[in-house]
Amino acid sequence: MNVQINGEAHESVATVIDAVAAVTEARRGIAVALNGEVVPRSEWDRPLVDGDAVEVLTATQGG
Repeated sequence: MNVQINGEAHESVATVIDAVAAVTEARRGIAVALNGEVVPRSEWDRPLVDGDAVEVLTATQGG
């Protein structure tokens, strides 16, 4: 299976949780969109299918 995470191809990613883990170790301040739709944290166990596009955004602090 091939999915896009933040614009890059990934092969062994089965769920939204796996996609998040592939790009960050952060557990707070994360937002996820799947094929352009926001995915609530309660649904991060949702399985991915071939061709899905996942965007993982992390909040950062700065001055």
